[in-house]
Amino acid sequence: QVQLVESGGGLVQAGGSLRLSCAASGRTFSMYAMGWFRQAPGKERDFVARISSSGNAVYYKDSVKGRFTISRDNAKNTVYLQMNSLKPEDTAVYYCAARLYGGSSSWVEYGYWGQGTQVTVSS
Repeated sequence: QVQLVESGGGLVQAGGSLRLSCAASGRTFSMYAMGWFRQAPGKERDFVARISSSGNAVYYKDSVKGRFTISRDNAKNTVYLQMNSLKPEDTAVYYCAARLYGGSSSWVEYGYWGQGTQVTVSS
């Protein structure tokens, strides 16, 4: 079992940057694929990026490719989402999630979730 705590959200102007962090408890973090998802008001939870348990494979939503970077440090039990060139449409609550062994771009496949962190991008 793993517990997740996100941090790093906030208010930023369009074109700015934020780095989200997700700290995980437990000694088996390296066994989990990790994902970042976001949910805007009135919309469904949406895939943003995911990374394999080893960190060797990463995948992104098309609209964030080239702007967002997902990474992980298994020694620190932490996964990151570096967000550059932010746009107002990136505004949402961002969640990290963990899935044992294999990753997925579907939020229903993840069994462990953080509480979320708000990202607001002003125009």
